[in-house]
Amino acid sequence: MFQRIGFTCFLVLMVLSSYAQQAGEVMGHWYTEEKKAIVKVYPCEDSFCGKIIWISKKNEDGSPLRDINNPESELRKRTIVGTNILQNLEFTGDGKYEDGEIYDPESGKTYSCLVRLQEDDHLEVRGFVGFSLIGRSTIWTRAEDYTGH
Repeated sequence: MFQRIGFTCFLVLMVLSSYAQQAGEVMGHWYTEEKKAIVKVYPCEDSFCGKIIWISKKNEDGSPLRDINNPESELRKRTIVGTNILQNLEFTGDGKYEDGEIYDPESGKTYSCLVRLQEDDHLEVRGFVGFSLIGRSTIWTRAEDYTGH
């Protein structure tokens, strides 16, 4: 009897470990489309989040871009670098992450979001309002050459 319980526990641990490993595949650094920015995806509570850690564009005077389009006036002075743009992405299996939100600092709008990990180190990021059929997708590429933080 104890052998069965031990074997069952072993199988459960193996399945949970595999599931957690698959869930974590989204973690890392990702170039946004056209390599305008790098987003670091990391675990946060029971989901995944992402923040901008590098952008290619700066103000003419060399100063960092600010979140000037944010609907919350107190956040308009913060820099784009360091801003969380992905929140609450939940791993649902088979390379899919759902029920998240994505913030677009260029428009100041937040959208529902789902993410699909593709086999060739690409991430399909889809922002939408209401139904996922009505939205826009973009493809991010793993930033394997990124050596920053």
